[in-house]
Amino acid sequence: MYVVVAIPARLKSIRLPNKVLAEIGGEPMIKRVLTQCSKAELIDELFLCTDDESLNNKAIEWGFRSKVTSKNCDSGSSRIASIIDQLTLNNKLEDSLIINVQGDQPFINPKVIDQMVIFAKSKKEIPNVITPIYKIKNKDIHDPNLVKTLVTSNKEIIYFSRSALPFVRDRDKEVWKSLYQYWGHVGIYGYRGDILKRWNSFPKSELEKLEKLEQLRLINAGIKFSAFEVEGDFLSIDTKEQLELARKNFSDF
Repeated sequence: MYVVVAIPARLKSIRLPNKVLAEIGGEPMIKRVLTQCSKAELIDELFLCTDDESLNNKAIEWGFRSKVTSKNCDSGSSRIASIIDQLTLNNKLEDSLIINVQGDQPFINPKVIDQMVIFAKSKKEIPNVITPIYKIKNKDIHDPNLVKTLVTSNKEIIYFSRSALPFVRDRDKEVWKSLYQYWGHVGIYGYRGDILKRWNSFPKSELEKLEKLEQLRLINAGIKFSAFEVEGDFLSIDTKEQLELARKNFSDF
């Protein structure tokens, strides 16, 4: 199995422009993401995938490999899919695992990436899509910036949402988290290469548009997601408040 970590990044983020270059502990966020991913022991290659030449050049200056993509990609997965043949080189797509790590996760634990590789290798064939999930403990399950997921008993994903899943009828929202184990989604995906290659052939779904969650495109198309449990707190930076939290507490991650 050929394993590639691909980090999609753009500067024109709608909610927090230029966030990938925001400094955390004296280093740009995207550099922290690249550095953390490079610590994974079970990967073959690591690439930044960006539509910005200056960001591409910065990554190369820092000692990382980088690929320039079209500016017409509507999501991180779409960006990686558009150059997948450059990332997998001469390896068969069905034997490749492409791990998409979002560029706004400066504290991503490299052990989670290795866990994903181990999970994939434990199967007879690489699953369509693999994603890590974690138990939501003290965080607010009603925070729309925290992506929740609903899973079956055998850890297959049913749905992703910014809303709490499931809805608890006839009970105050304040007590929901004491009545059910809610699951959070760590924003990384492990795609089998041939599935990711087809990304742009899948129609953009109404669910994806409403929730602003790219993974719902595959859910809508009937592609199965396999999940595995990890432990810890996982911070993705989408807002100014989350950026300030990261700056204040970066040494704790």
